[in-house]
Amino acid sequence: MGQKINPLGFRLGTTQSHHSFWFAQQRNFSIGLQEDEKIRNCIKNYVQKNRRISSGFEGIARIGIKKRIDLIQVIIYIGFPNLLLEGRTRGIEELQINIQKEFRSANRRLNIAITRIEKPYGQPNILAEYIALQLKNRVSFRKAMKKSIELTEQTDTKGIQVQIAGRIDGKEIARVEWIREGRVPLQTIRAKIDHCSYTIRTIYGVLGIKIWIFVDEA
Repeated sequence: MGQKINPLGFRLGTTQSHHSFWFAQQRNFSIGLQEDEKIRNCIKNYVQKNRRISSGFEGIARIGIKKRIDLIQVIIYIGFPNLLLEGRTRGIEELQINIQKEFRSANRRLNIAITRIEKPYGQPNILAEYIALQLKNRVSFRKAMKKSIELTEQTDTKGIQVQIAGRIDGKEIARVEWIREGRVPLQTIRAKIDHCSYTIRTIYGVLGIKIWIFVDEA
């Protein structure tokens, strides 16, 4: 009772797949894991520095990494491409140079590809970022959650659950508020569920946002 597990890890090999594909010996596994984290952090930092000031979105749904002996292939799945490149043709080249400086590896080439997602508000990371932006702008948390559900319903998903935890609206006692629309069968392995956990810093403290989206059923 009460045992929690990440919905993505619970479904690996059935309806979900890894975001990183590579092989390493047991003694080198931690090094490869740290490399993946550095690549993802470098991309997110680059987007935060170069995005438009008026837009609060990073627009990155997820980052896929495939490693070979002589090649690292990075696939960035984004919903709003203009926020990443800002109309500049050299955006990807600059990003490659920044990541290569971080690693200083002459043996492996780096290849970055960008894939556009047709329905960005069906992705939990983008949706959590939208809620975080609304909360930073002092919008009511209930209004932000209901609006996010309205945006998700336009993407033909079967169900969504949104949860916010922390000192909501600056209250003295932290609490958890959640809302659900449709079906979200977390204990059904054949149900494909996208999940994300997002942290936002406000003037009252740290709030945690969790989103579960029921995409399809095998």
